[in-house]
Amino acid sequence: MKNNGNGVQSATPMLFPVDPEQFWQTLRALIREEIGQLEKRPPPATNYNTSGLTYKPLYKIGEVCQLFQVTKPTIYDWIKHGKLKPYKIRSRVYFLWNDIQELLQPDVAPP
Repeated sequence: MKNNGNGVQSATPMLFPVDPEQFWQTLRALIREEIGQLEKRPPPATNYNTSGLTYKPLYKIGEVCQLFQVTKPTIYDWIKHGKLKPYKIRSRVYFLWNDIQELLQPDVAPP
C-alpha cells in the first residue's frame, strides 16, 4: 500500500492477475522441483585426458582426492606414511600418475 500524500493509502497495481501468496507458493514449488531434478542427475564424468598425451602425468591434490574419493587430510596421511610421494613445482604440489597407479592396483608389480 502506498500513501498518496493525502493520508489515503492506495493499493499497488498488479502487473499479473495472481494473488501474491499464490505466486510465491508456485515459485517455491518450481524451485523445489528443479532442485529435485538436479539432485537426481548423475555427477558429470571427470575427464583427465590431455590432448596429445596418452595419460596425464601430473595430478593436483584435488584430482587425487576425486580419484580415490578421499579428503585432503587422508592424502596428507598417505604422504606422511610413504604411500604417496608429492612433487613440488614452484608453489604447487603434484603427484605422479605412476604413483597413483600403484595405489590403484597394489597387486601389480612394477616392471
